[in-house]
Amino acid sequence: MPKNPDVPIIKAAELGKQVSTGDTELTILAGVSFEVRAAESVAVVGVSGSGKSTLLALLAGLDTPTAGTVHIEGQDLYALDEDGRAALRGRLAGFVFQSFQLLPAMTALENVMLPLELAGAPDARAAARAMLERVGLGARLHHYPKQLSGGEQQRVAVGRAFVGRPRLLFADEPTGNLDPATGAEVIELLFSLNRESGATLVMVTHDEALTRRCDRVLRLASGRLVNGQN
Repeated sequence: MPKNPDVPIIKAAELGKQVSTGDTELTILAGVSFEVRAAESVAVVGVSGSGKSTLLALLAGLDTPTAGTVHIEGQDLYALDEDGRAALRGRLAGFVFQSFQLLPAMTALENVMLPLELAGAPDARAAARAMLERVGLGARLHHYPKQLSGGEQQRVAVGRAFVGRPRLLFADEPTGNLDPATGAEVIELLFSLNRESGATLVMVTHDEALTRRCDRVLRLASGRLVNGQN
């Protein structure tokens, strides 16, 4: 996919999501439109239930909309089948979740190696080892998630997200399960790696410290975008 600086890396147009609850339709998102330029950092905020995580899932192709479109670097995401969307994510995107989403039967090193191995990248072990050194876990390579603190697990998750040098990073409440001091360390790490990589960051958060670090804020209320449109 060509990198055209005139094409936004993300373009959402009239995005909507409804789900059936018995005899009624529940609207989670309605008429959401915005663009994100390459290397921007964007915080998605709003009260619980406003549709933030659903929006992130739709932008990443992890869920399907009932209305509207998402284009990633000009590619209509939902013109692709599920395998096509997965391939696009593997090529362009990294993810950091509130619950870390590490595989418990794999060591820290193996968790960070995984996206590289799935992509068929050479020297996955060396690249993963270097990334864990970068996030301050060079002495924890062979520890399993249950042997790591919450902050260490999130550092592994951040390392896994960045190891493949993604153009897009999606983060869903990355400090939500961490105490304030540990959360501040993870914030600093996240933004340091993002500056180094030049990735575009789209992040759902309740954390005001995280929001202040972002270039722009998209605010949702009752499934609608109330500020932040282009």
